[in-house]
Amino acid sequence: MSSILSNNQYRHWRFALANKDRRPAYLMIADLIAADIESGVLHVRDKLPTLRELSSMLALDYTTVARAYKEARERGLIDSSPGAGSYVKGKSVSLSLRGGTDIEMTMNSPPEPSNPALLDKLNQGFTNIAGSDCITSLLRYQNFGGTYDDKQAGTTLLSKTLDEPKVECVLACPGTHSVLLGLLSSLATDGMSICVESLVYPGLKAIAAQLKVPLVAIDGDSDGPLIYQMEALCKSKDIAAIYLNPTIQNPTTHTINKARREAIADIAIRYSIPIIEDDAYGMLPETPTSAIANLAPELTYYITGLAKYFGAGLRTAYVHAPNKASANRLAGAMRALSVMSSPITNKLATMWLQDGTVEQMTSEIRRESQARQTLAKTVLQGHKYFAHADGFHLWIHLPKSVEVNPSTLAAYLRTQNVSVVSSAAFCTNNNPPHAIRMCLGGPQARWECEKGLTLITELLADPEKLTLALANKKVRK
Repeated sequence: MSSILSNNQYRHWRFALANKDRRPAYLMIADLIAADIESGVLHVRDKLPTLRELSSMLALDYTTVARAYKEARERGLIDSSPGAGSYVKGKSVSLSLRGGTDIEMTMNSPPEPSNPALLDKLNQGFTNIAGSDCITSLLRYQNFGGTYDDKQAGTTLLSKTLDEPKVECVLACPGTHSVLLGLLSSLATDGMSICVESLVYPGLKAIAAQLKVPLVAIDGDSDGPLIYQMEALCKSKDIAAIYLNPTIQNPTTHTINKARREAIADIAIRYSIPIIEDDAYGMLPETPTSAIANLAPELTYYITGLAKYFGAGLRTAYVHAPNKASANRLAGAMRALSVMSSPITNKLATMWLQDGTVEQMTSEIRRESQARQTLAKTVLQGHKYFAHADGFHLWIHLPKSVEVNPSTLAAYLRTQNVSVVSSAAFCTNNNPPHAIRMCLGGPQARWECEKGLTLITELLADPEKLTLALANKKVRK
């Protein structure tokens, strides 16, 4: 079991409390614990500071911290015992799990295909790999970044959004998360910060916390990040990179428009700041949007992978670096972190990209996502939410009449086998909106989607019913 007692670990807590909204400090601390558990900064059995240690770290009185821990215990976030201290309890896993996995379906996964011919083709792909003459070569260590064939296949995917992808600039990597880890560890040196939007992929938050890289947030709207704030930040701060999730953003589902993309590229060029373009959902739209990398190719690391338009288990992602030299430097940094991506996985990805299976799978995912979005539009009629017709998640705004904290609502819904994630998990400015993200791809069947959507609709339409349900489940506001 690990112990987390470093002052640096709680730097973002001190910042949040110094810039706090109208909520009492003890509630904010409980919310911060919940957010750090959601984003992976805190893990099950991590030891928390004692009451006196935390009160000293945060410059709060002992009673306030004691109330905060009591609130966190009542929400089921932590456990405490005399003499042993307080430990993270984590999230309660009450969802039905697939195939013996221990992954909660709050992960933003694409819907699984049901087309028999496609499933047979996938099975045949595994059989072809297992029976090939090259199987022993796939069990050896290889250079980081994949073979030439792997990189060439990657350019097939990248060419949908990049104008002229170059094989020598491409690396086949073990998932987008590993690319982000490699980029932050190599770009954000000497205390430099990463410019992000106020709502961001929780995995990036977890990586930044692990590496102790500060994230500096700017506001945004439905067209993308606010340019005047980005420019002011680039002028005044030591910014290592600008991180963007430009298409069907997680969690808001917004796509940065053309004018905003051009303005972002202009800032990056004028201030010589690299762009990390995490286009995880870029191939989902039937007509993909041209990448920001086309506007600032000499500064942009463009990333996309197969997790969102094939399946999360196919852990192959592709990064297109600004040039061959930067690709080699990134390969060296990532080799130290993960040695290499699996040659077997790369081989499958290459085969399926070359024979059109990836294109077919993406079409199936898009078709099912469109059907589920149509279902959501019907069930959630009258409620404020954002979605993309070809995407598989929703960003649902809770009405003011629902006074329950989004983290508390998410915890309750998990007890009802409905997977949502509270806004706190995505927030980088310590002011999470009154909203939740729901993944439509997690449930295997549409009726499961409809059941979850119906429950959320009923609770949002009847706040008194929600309050009573929380009281019965002993989930605190």
